[in-house]
Order: sequence, then structure tokens, then C-alpha cells
Amino acid sequence: MSLQSKVMEEMKTAMRAKDTVTLEALRAVKSALLLAQTEGSSKELTEAEELKLLQKLVKQRKDSAAIYKEQGREDLATPEMEQAAVIEKFLPEQLSEEKIAEVVEKIITETGAQGMQDMGKVMGMATKQLAGKANGKVISTIVKQKLT
Repeated sequence: MSLQSKVMEEMKTAMRAKDTVTLEALRAVKSALLLAQTEGSSKELTEAEELKLLQKLVKQRKDSAAIYKEQGREDLATPEMEQAAVIEKFLPEQLSEEKIAEVVEKIITETGAQGMQDMGKVMGMATKQLAGKANGKVISTIVKQKLT
């Protein structure tokens, strides 16, 4: 079942349950998928493109929530976090920092990386291997720790 069909099924369920927060999040996902399909030359999005799109939507919501919290607007931050949680259901399970560290260490030994000058090489391989399974910021932090 494609991501678009899963989203449509969840939307029907949310409509029946009158769950406005979930419905709003799912409509945002559907809209982003349709926009991405019409922008590109190919009609079907690859799974990697779908994952990237979902991660972008989650990041946007979390960033917005952080800004709202800084400004003392908890009433606006809460729905953003709830929407992020709804969208995260469509993402693969995120790896723990320990698992990410193991993958990064393996990459460092494979590439023979010595220090910070090799960070780009390690980050490139790590983001490819961990695509959709880990946040780029977490990967970057762990790579920096391991290379220094």
C-alpha cells in the first residue's frame, strides 16, 4: 500500500472520529505529496523521496512548536507537536543514539577517517545508510564526537 493510500485511509478514520488535529496533519501530508508529484517530472515518488518529505513536515512542526514555546504560546505549540506525532507514525522507527554511534564508528573505520577534515566523507555515507531512520542533526553531533 502506497503512502498516499495509507494517508487517505487514515483521513477517513480521522473524519469519522472527528479528530481535527489528526485530520489537519494528514491533509498537510496529502497536500505535500500532491505538490511533490506535480513538481517533478516523474508521476510517482520513490520511497526515499516520501520519507524525506515526511521528515521535512515533522521538522517544520517541531521547529514551529519550539518557537511558540519560546514566546510562551503553549496553546499554539501543543497542536504543532500533536501534528508532528501523527506524521511520525508514517516514518520508520528512529534508531537510538547508541545504534547510530555504532554505524558511525563502522563508517569511520571503513573510510579510515582521522579527524574533522574527514567529516564530510563520513556524514555523506552515514546519511545514506541512516536515511529515514535518524535525524541529520543527531547524526552530525555523533560524527563530531567520534572525530574529535
